[in-house]
Amino acid sequence: MHLSANEGIEGVRFAVTGGQGFVGAALCLELLRRGAREVRSLDLRAASPWSRQLLDAGVRTFQGDIRKKDDVGRAFRGVDCVFHLASYGMSGKEMVQAGRADEVNINGTCNVLDACHEHGVRRLVYVSTYNVVFGGKPIVNGNEALPYFPIEDHVDAYGRSKSVAEQLVLKSNGRPAKGDKSTRLYTCAIRPAAIYGPGEERHLPRIMSMAKLGLAFFKIGGPDVKTDWVYIDNLVLALILASMGLLDDIPDRKGIPVAAGQAYFICDGSPCNTFEFIISPLFRSLGYAVPRVTLDTSVALSISKIFLFISTMFYPWLDSKWIPQPLILPAEVYKVGVTHYFSFLKAREELGYVPMVSPREGLAATISYWQERKRRELDGPTIFTWLAVTIGMLAIFSAACLAPIGPLKWVLDIHLFVFRSMLVIRLVFATAVVLHFGEGVYAWFLAKRVDPRNATGWFWQTFALGIFSLRYLLKRARG
Repeated sequence: MHLSANEGIEGVRFAVTGGQGFVGAALCLELLRRGAREVRSLDLRAASPWSRQLLDAGVRTFQGDIRKKDDVGRAFRGVDCVFHLASYGMSGKEMVQAGRADEVNINGTCNVLDACHEHGVRRLVYVSTYNVVFGGKPIVNGNEALPYFPIEDHVDAYGRSKSVAEQLVLKSNGRPAKGDKSTRLYTCAIRPAAIYGPGEERHLPRIMSMAKLGLAFFKIGGPDVKTDWVYIDNLVLALILASMGLLDDIPDRKGIPVAAGQAYFICDGSPCNTFEFIISPLFRSLGYAVPRVTLDTSVALSISKIFLFISTMFYPWLDSKWIPQPLILPAEVYKVGVTHYFSFLKAREELGYVPMVSPREGLAATISYWQERKRRELDGPTIFTWLAVTIGMLAIFSAACLAPIGPLKWVLDIHLFVFRSMLVIRLVFATAVVLHFGEGVYAWFLAKRVDPRNATGWFWQTFALGIFSLRYLLKRARG
């Protein structure tokens, strides 16, 4: 395919579903940089970390739900090309919510297709997933000739619903517009690898939260397990090239654009072990313990099914913030514990896709982002320290201040064995409270100098944990 760098972009109106997200925002900004006449973002969220950038760049934001036809139609009116990125259920608690995944990924995609038909949209680029062909069985250097993974065998609603949606999109290729039968909708699907880069909001934040709590202490699968990753800039490039591929008329294809009705795998082209490539280097750079325990994939899968069962039990409340993210789920075990990587040869030959950012450069940018983010956030000890200190303080409080009824009598007996008298127990408790309060006040004043935005957080955390929290602030002050 031989086109100019901005072919089909300059002077054209675009709509991006999921435009407030990590990939969507980057795509919106790049389209405007390349001369798009107008870029519209349709997203359920009214705001995101990229809202200010989008507003400053001139992106028109539409708050709406792709499950509602009117919202989609409002954003697509007068648009020439649509990038459909909005989805649900990729990771964490979302993976358990099968009903919503179907509503967003399948019904929402149907609404997108109908709106394209209604308003005469000419091009639709759909962001799919590796999971339409991968479901836990090894794949080495796979390509687009692989069949879809059987719908009934998917272990999660995300992979299943995205597979259905992709097939709907590709089967809609060539559909005439409602008001003008000479105008046809050309569609294609981009199947990206796991996405990384500064600001990524699906995979790494969850991993880093577990690392901060001391829960990311294990690897899954052996060092020979390899998977693909794709850096954000490379994915955005592929999406733009795909939109161009829906323009390019090839004579021997009877005027049909080269990408019409096609799917493409997109990655950095460097299969790697997830833990060796990104997790271990990231943990080392941030001072977190590198995972040393290795779980066999079958063992990890069994553990993940326990978390899946627990999450399912709390299904009605999964949207609540008090429900924590599951440690790991079956689809995530397969993602990191089973070899599956693909060739982007088809994308290179038909779209001209060649990654412009190397894995080394992408990893360096990602690490730099997380180092800066850690400097801005409240730091602290692992969940095990929280549990130990909290239980210890509650125990000595019970012994010093509460009547010895039921199990509290055992607590008092243990403390009397250690401290010998009630007077000493009460003095120890009072001293601990005074010390914790004093350390909290000191932490507040110190944080006002070295981390003012989190000063209140440092006070309460240090009041609860004492020196176990204060030492993190002192380390930051010395740094």
